[in-house]
This record gives sequence, C-alpha cells and structure tokens, in this order.
Amino acid sequence: MNENSKTTQIAFLAGALYFCFMAAAHFFGIKLPVLFIYYDTPFHAYQDKIISFAVLAYVALFYCASKLRAVAMPAIIVLALTVLGLASVNVSDALQLVLAEGQSTVIYWLQTVAILFYLLLLLFLYHKDGRSSLD
Repeated sequence: MNENSKTTQIAFLAGALYFCFMAAAHFFGIKLPVLFIYYDTPFHAYQDKIISFAVLAYVALFYCASKLRAVAMPAIIVLALTVLGLASVNVSDALQLVLAEGQSTVIYWLQTVAILFYLLLLLFLYHKDGRSSLD
C-alpha cells in the first residue's frame, strides 16, 4: 500500500496540530502542561523561541507522514527517539538540579507516557495499513 488509511492520516495530522500548539506555546512562553513538558522549571525565553522553531520540523514531518506512507516510519522513529530523550531527561541529574527539593517528576512521566501511547497508536496504525495492503 502506497497510502495511509484515513485513520492513519488523521492520527498524523493530529500530531502535526499538537506540535503547532506546542510551537506556539514555546514561542509565546505559555507554560502549560502537555504543550510545555517541563512547564514548571526555570527557562530562558530565547531558548524557548529556538525550541518553537525546531518543533516546526515536527509539524512538517507529521504533516508529510499523513500524506505519504514513505514518511510515516521516519516520523515514528523520530517520535520514538523523542520519547527516549524525554525519559532520559526525566531521570537526569540535570533535571534534579532545577527542581525544588522533593519535587516529583510524575507529571513529566505522565506526559512522556502519553506521547509513548501516541507513538504506539501510530505504530499500530502503520502496521495495520501494511497488512491491509497484503489482502
């Protein structure tokens, strides 16, 4: 199959939309959980502007993945690497240095796991579409 199913297309477009909101949140310094994973840690506005521009690459990647099956797996791989990166930050000494004494990382883990579930959904849909092409 050279094309994603409608469901897979919608799933990737939802990711592109999510990343649009994330880019806007970082650009404007709107520190909300989900859009700003480490929302309650110290930050520098210029760094968040840089992050907002970098997130636009995710927007483009996920939009293209919704349209072109050949781009879907690279997008899934990038998202998997993102989950691994977030997990490594969550357990890092660097994060612990900026948290208040005794501050929990549970909210960061919940957001990381939510992205992991989205990743698993995309992977399931990708493989389901691949199996459909064999029928």
